Amino acid sequence: MPVMLSIVARARPAPQIYNGPMTPADHDRPAPLVEPGGPLPEERLRRAQRQLPLPGFGAPAQARLHAARVLVIGAGGLGSASVPYLAGAGVGVIGVVDDDEVELSNLHRQIAHGTADLGRPKTESLADAVGRLDPGVRVEQHRIRLDSSNAIELFERYDLIIDGSDNFATRYLANDAAELTGRPLVWGAILQYHGQVGVAWHRHGPGYRDLFPAPPPPEEVLSCGTGGVLPGLCGTIGSLLATEALKLITGLGEPLIGRVLLYDALASRFRELPYGRDPQAAPVSALVDYELFCAGSEPLPASVSAEALAAELSGGSPPRLVDVRTPGEHAARRIAGSAGLPLDALEGSEAALPWHPAEEPVTVYCERDPRSIRAARVLASRGVEARYLRGGVVALAAVAPQLLEGGDV
Repeated sequence: MPVMLSIVARARPAPQIYNGPMTPADHDRPAPLVEPGGPLPEERLRRAQRQLPLPGFGAPAQARLHAARVLVIGAGGLGSASVPYLAGAGVGVIGVVDDDEVELSNLHRQIAHGTADLGRPKTESLADAVGRLDPGVRVEQHRIRLDSSNAIELFERYDLIIDGSDNFATRYLANDAAELTGRPLVWGAILQYHGQVGVAWHRHGPGYRDLFPAPPPPEEVLSCGTGGVLPGLCGTIGSLLATEALKLITGLGEPLIGRVLLYDALASRFRELPYGRDPQAAPVSALVDYELFCAGSEPLPASVSAEALAAELSGGSPPRLVDVRTPGEHAARRIAGSAGLPLDALEGSEAALPWHPAEEPVTVYCERDPRSIRAARVLASRGVEARYLRGGVVALAAVAPQLLEGGDV
């Protein structure tokens, strides 16, 4: 699930948002993104008979949807909410990129997956859900982790990108790759009781970097694993992502370009925040190492790859392993033989250390990277020789699933 930068000042100051004079491009209303193909088969028209009468819609808009190719980043809470609406509306081709598998803790919010899908690739489970809804929609599965080596080639295969990712590195990567390829990017974020939706399309207005020029420090990042998320929030924001995509494809309405929509589920209130291009922002010229970009200015701690750790664990002297995720995450899936020490407990008291700092080196891990980086830094400040597992338990599961244990394995 996506972690979220806060626009409203709560736990941390609000980011600097450029609200200067809008450029002409900020006011452009984009033309329909996709050209319609030939006449639609009768079966496709019958499926769409409840949206064809919409003002300004009709058969031409339906034909544009049928000809469209949309890539969705993430098959979790936002992806499993937006993809069925894209399919139901008649989008012809939907690509889904995700390298994760369905876990029990996903099901309270990722409703396109079911209990029978536990352990399956999320792309496969979501594709089956689309097939049950409309077998005429083609789902292209990309069971990979989006990164700088594959983003450009992948984005160029689609007309529009929806970003429902769960980390800042992917969000900045998606923004930059969309700008370089000229693709419109519909992005969303949710956490706890709040959600955000926006559209970044450099040809017509500002992008994600104009709103958030830099990621927050890693120590301030809160994920759904640590902060929680209200299940229905996924449906609210996910359906908005799908709606913005449909508007861009068909040219209907006013897309969220230069505006970010904020939703507070507890107050049942939407707010809109306009923003413009940052005149001091450097143009995106190439993709970078986004994990490093989001790690902050402080040097990264020592690390170990999943492949190297798997070899060590299969040898005769396995390292001390510490899982810094929540107790629930540890119980659901963990590296065999690891101890659980939640990051908040580690940061709160030296007494939380279950071993003497001078005993031996420690390898810490979390779901991916942010919490383990913070934990390694805390341990180093206490005199512990610590390193973190790059890519976290997700990376190890991909190369050595036999080393994991727990209810969700």
